[in-house]
Amino acid sequence: MSAIVKIRSERDRMSAVERRIADFMLENAHLLRDYSSQQLANALGISQSSVVKFSQKLGFKGYPDLKYAFGEANARADNGDDDDANSAQGNGAEAPADQLWRRKSEAEEATRLINPPENLAAIAKAVGKAGKVFLIGFGDDDIHARAFAMKLALLGVPTVHNFDAARMAANVSAARANDVLFAFSEHGRQPVLCKIGRWFRERGGKLVTVTRHTPNPLRALADIPLLVSAHDEQPHLEPLLYQSALQHLLDQVFMLLCQRNERHAQLLSNLERIQTMLEP
Repeated sequence: MSAIVKIRSERDRMSAVERRIADFMLENAHLLRDYSSQQLANALGISQSSVVKFSQKLGFKGYPDLKYAFGEANARADNGDDDDANSAQGNGAEAPADQLWRRKSEAEEATRLINPPENLAAIAKAVGKAGKVFLIGFGDDDIHARAFAMKLALLGVPTVHNFDAARMAANVSAARANDVLFAFSEHGRQPVLCKIGRWFRERGGKLVTVTRHTPNPLRALADIPLLVSAHDEQPHLEPLLYQSALQHLLDQVFMLLCQRNERHAQLLSNLERIQTMLEP
């Protein structure tokens, strides 16, 4: 994992001071080559030890190692396929469409790297064994829950989707051991979802949480957490990055489920049936 991607993927879990260091490095990469740890600390109005601890927390021996790795990663980006985009960005003239494409790609890469393949495989295995799969989310989170429920249904997986907490609480009473609950919550702080998750686990089910890559109550309850890393200082852009990275993550789980022959056959059959219904 490159230093740039590592910083972006870990940003959501950083303290306020660490986020200031991370944002300065990402926004002023051209300055770091000539900055000592003390100069960086002075620029941010923090202690030199904070810069050193930040570097070590990311797995580097110290700031010089982090600066070197960051410079290498930045040089590779400048010499890669994104020459025009990076150059335009440096001149403050990057087209909005190019910026969106680049930031989505970065968010998807960071999200992929913080979700180990064994976690995705474990989720696919749990869904394959489940008698029913429950899905819940509120507001924008329900958009992803609903779409994923539809994909599971196309594979022949019995699903129980609801965006009403009271109804889902009632539905959970019918859960059995090995059933799976997907709880979608960007920030993972809704107390009612935590309660539903606890009730579900008490019945022997597996809880899969879908949240940001931050410490939060819902994630702490999970048997298997799905984590999304997507950050941008522009408030109109950050939700787009989150949605894109989350969709890419769910698509990975869906692809794993499609590898089972019986599921793939069911998918083709359902798609054909739907197409027949749509024909005049």
